[in-house]
Amino acid sequence: MRAAISAIAEKGVAAVRMSDIAARAGMSTGHILYHFGKKDRLLLEVLAWSEADLGTRFQQAAEEAASPAEKLALFVRFYLPGHPGDERYALWTQVLARRHDDADRQLLTALSEAWEERLESILLEGQALGQFADVDPSAFVIRAVAMLNGLSGDVMFGRPRWQHASAHTFALTALERELRPTGQA
Repeated sequence: MRAAISAIAEKGVAAVRMSDIAARAGMSTGHILYHFGKKDRLLLEVLAWSEADLGTRFQQAAEEAASPAEKLALFVRFYLPGHPGDERYALWTQVLARRHDDADRQLLTALSEAWEERLESILLEGQALGQFADVDPSAFVIRAVAMLNGLSGDVMFGRPRWQHASAHTFALTALERELRPTGQA
């Protein structure tokens, strides 16, 4: 899976061949084809694997966080791409640009919803502790994910505005401002 992510990020979905992935993985092309059948299936499986790995790493970090505010900062850090060309996010953008059947759309929806559920859980924990404002969870998650997805595109594109500023800091500041309980400066 790591070999596939690396090859896809380097060559792009259209140019990468199953033989490129097989060579990086130290396997035969036939072995890769046996397990995945076609490139579209491989891309979805690699994306699902990547997201499961990232979700596990996020969960481990969140369990060590001392507060919902720290978990929110971790969420933003794990959600946004780290730099233009971030392999995980490049895979997302390339997979989303392809045609999908209903089963593929269900998988992609489930992967997206897993992040939305993580964010909603952080919000609800913060609200229960009185640390976050009483905002509607569903509406907040929609706004937050829309903003993060837009920023992700900017980061991946390499927009100059993020050369001297941090998209992570920008996003976290915006989310914290919305979640600040009434009466707190």
